[in-house]
Amino acid sequence: MKFGVAIRNMGPQSNRVTLRACARIAEQAGFDALFVSDHLCIPPDQTEGSGGCYLDVLATLAFLAGATEKIRLGVSVLVLPYRPAVLTAKQVATIQELSGERMILGVGVGWMKPEFAALGVDIRRRGAITDETLKVIHHLFSADVPGACEGPLVKFASFVFLPRPKRPPIWIGSNGPAAINRALKFGDGWHPMLPAAELKAKVEELHSRARAAGRGVPEIVVRRGLRLDDTAAARAKVAAEDEAGATYFILDLGRYADENSFGNSIETFMAKVAS
Repeated sequence: MKFGVAIRNMGPQSNRVTLRACARIAEQAGFDALFVSDHLCIPPDQTEGSGGCYLDVLATLAFLAGATEKIRLGVSVLVLPYRPAVLTAKQVATIQELSGERMILGVGVGWMKPEFAALGVDIRRRGAITDETLKVIHHLFSADVPGACEGPLVKFASFVFLPRPKRPPIWIGSNGPAAINRALKFGDGWHPMLPAAELKAKVEELHSRARAAGRGVPEIVVRRGLRLDDTAAARAKVAAEDEAGATYFILDLGRYADENSFGNSIETFMAKVAS
C-alpha cells in the first residue's frame, strides 16, 4: 500500500509559509504524494472549519511543485463541472510539465448546490459535463495536434496542445454505479468514500469488470482520518483498508494547527502506523 497525505489549502493553515513547510515535511517523511481539496465558492453558512478561505487547487499545486522536488502532487478531488474542459486540460498539462510529471488528477462531479449556482453550472448536468471533460483530457493528451472535437457539450477545431507531458493518472471519485463506470472507462484509479466494510464487495466487482473489459485493475484509493494517540487502533484501521482492497491510503489529519503539529503527526504515522 502507498501512502499520501492531505494538506490544508483552506482555513488559516492555507498561508504560503505553512503550505510550503507542510509539503516539504511530507516529502522528507517519505510520503508518495500530497493532496489538496477543491472548493471555489463556499456559502456563508458552510464555512465552519475553513472560514470560507480556500485556495484554488490547481494554482496551489503549481506553487507546491516549485516548493518540492520528488513528492507527487494530487487533487482529492477536482470538481470537473466547475471548469471549462480545454482550460482544465491546459492547466493540468502545465502543472504536469513544470512539476516533472508528478501530478495525480483526482476528479469528481461535485455536490454543493450553492457552489454550482454561483458558478452558473447546472448541477443536473454534472455527470454529463464530467464525462465530456474526461473525454477532452484524454483526447488532448493523445497527440501534439489532436483532432477536432465535436462532442455534445464541447466543440473545437484542431489546435496544437503543447507542452504535452505524459497524462497524469486520473482517479475517479464517488461511490455509485456511475463513478465505477467512469473509473473503468476513463480512470487509472477509483477514489470512493466508502467504509472498509462496504468497500471489499465493490472492489471485487470493479476487479471483475476490469478483467472482463481486458483492462488493468485500477488503483483503489481511500482517504481517512486516524486517531494517532492510539497507534494500535490506527494500524488495525489501515490493515482493514488493505484487506478490503485499498492500494492507496491518503492520511487526512483534519484541522492541524500548524506545520509543527502536522510534522509531529506524520512522524507518528510513518514510524508507528505505516511501518
